Amino acid sequence: MAQIFPEWTNKLPFILLFGGLLALSGVVGFFWYYGSPKYTDVGYRPVQPVEFSHKLHAGDLGMDCRYCHNYVEVSHEANVPPTQTCMNCHTLIKPDSEKLKPVFESWTTGKPIEWIRVHKLPDYAYFDHSVHLRAGVGCASCHGNIAEEEVVMQKEPLSMGWCLECHRNPDDYLRPVSEITNMEWIAPANQAEFAQKVKKEKNLAPPEDCSACHR
Repeated sequence: MAQIFPEWTNKLPFILLFGGLLALSGVVGFFWYYGSPKYTDVGYRPVQPVEFSHKLHAGDLGMDCRYCHNYVEVSHEANVPPTQTCMNCHTLIKPDSEKLKPVFESWTTGKPIEWIRVHKLPDYAYFDHSVHLRAGVGCASCHGNIAEEEVVMQKEPLSMGWCLECHRNPDDYLRPVSEITNMEWIAPANQAEFAQKVKKEKNLAPPEDCSACHR
């Protein structure tokens, strides 16, 4: 009696199973990357109401991060500087600049400049800037070399996995507290020895449990 299906169809279940697993892996991989902060958030660079150049202020002029973000060492957040901070210099420096018009309007009316936030964690995640700075984690570790940026851009994903990588292996990110705002700081040859000393002196043990960030 003649066979209805050709012999190769005996392999069809295996072909379908293999193809299905391959397709499923492709879909998971697609959303794993393209739906992650590494793809969706890194590179975010909004247009701000004032063309403020970190390259000019922090880079060329060498202004310390803490002059503008003056609460960062004592607060959980790095505050956006008020208009008063800008006017400490710009009452005398380029008072007729068109680019600074929004700053002078804010100063005259008392209405804050509506800066657009670049780095933002989800509401369910807690992050304390002061704790990290006291431990010796520099600004550049999370924000990149701000002193080279005309327009601030998010350089790191700020995801849970990214944070845990540092908490599990913090040695490469620790530096002297005096160097936390130094964008050009380079880890010394004895970084591992220095990190061990700092962790012992400050009793550093970065938490990895959920309650550390989800409160």
